Amino acid sequence: MKVILLGTAAGGGCPQWNCACPLCTSALAPRTQDCVAISADGVGWYLLNCSPDIRSQILSTPPLRAGPGPRETPLRGVLLTDAELDHSLGLLMLREAGGLPVYAPDTVLDALSPFRAIVDGYGGWTSLVDLPGLRISSLPVSDKRPKYVSSTGDGPWVVAYRITDLATGGSLVYAPCLKSWPEGFDSFVEGASLVLLDGTFYAPDEMAGVGGPDQLAMGHLPITASLARISGRPGRWAFTHLNNTNPVLDPVSEEHAAVLSAGASLPADGTEFSL
Repeated sequence: MKVILLGTAAGGGCPQWNCACPLCTSALAPRTQDCVAISADGVGWYLLNCSPDIRSQILSTPPLRAGPGPRETPLRGVLLTDAELDHSLGLLMLREAGGLPVYAPDTVLDALSPFRAIVDGYGGWTSLVDLPGLRISSLPVSDKRPKYVSSTGDGPWVVAYRITDLATGGSLVYAPCLKSWPEGFDSFVEGASLVLLDGTFYAPDEMAGVGGPDQLAMGHLPITASLARISGRPGRWAFTHLNNTNPVLDPVSEEHAAVLSAGASLPADGTEFSL
C-alpha cells in the first residue's frame, strides 16, 4: 500500500491566515490542512478526509493528477473521519467529479447534507462500499460534533480507520482526531505498520497563549498524553493534524526533540510511505 501525506496541519493550516503567533510569522516550511491519499496499486487512489486545500494538494502530487485522458482522474473515492469543515470542505472543490464515491458514518453524512445538496447539482455522491485490494475497519473515537451541527444524534461523530493491504499485509491506522485514548484503541493499533495520530496540540494548556479554549474541549488529546502511551512500543508512530500553535513545528524546539526521542516522527507535507 502506498500512502502520501498530502497535508499535515490542523484546520487553517500553518501559517494560519488570522494568526500572528511566532510560528505563523516564522520562516518555517508551510503545511496545508490534513489529508492523506492511499492506494493498493499506485493507480487508483482514495482520500482520507478532503481538506479545503485539496486542489493544490492534488496538483502538487503527480500520482493524483489527471490523465492520460483529458478527463481521466486516478481519484476513486473519499473516506471521512468526521464532519469537521477542515476535513470535508474539499468535497465542494471536487464537485466536478460526478458520482464521487464517499464513505463516512451515517451521522457524518447527515450533517453534510447541505454540501450534498450543492454537489448534487454537479453529479452528486455515491456510496463507497469497496476498496479493491484494501480492507477497511473503523473505530469510534470521539463524540464531538462540529460547531455548525444542531443534531443531537448519538453518532459516531468521529472515527479512526485501519486500512490493510490484502497483498502485503501492511496496515495504516489514521486517527487525526482523538478526544482521548479510547477503549479498544490499543487493540485497534496493535501490529499496524504505521499509525498516524492526532498531533493537534503538544500540551494541554497550549491554546491559552492565543486566548483559545481548552484542548480537550476541542476534541484533541495532547501529544504529551499520547507519548506516554507509545513510548517504547514497536511500530512506526507519526503525528499529523498539527495546529499552527504547536511548538513541535519548530525543528529545533525541545518539544520536537521530545517526540523524536519517544520514537515517533513529525512528517512534512508530501511524505510518502510504502506499507
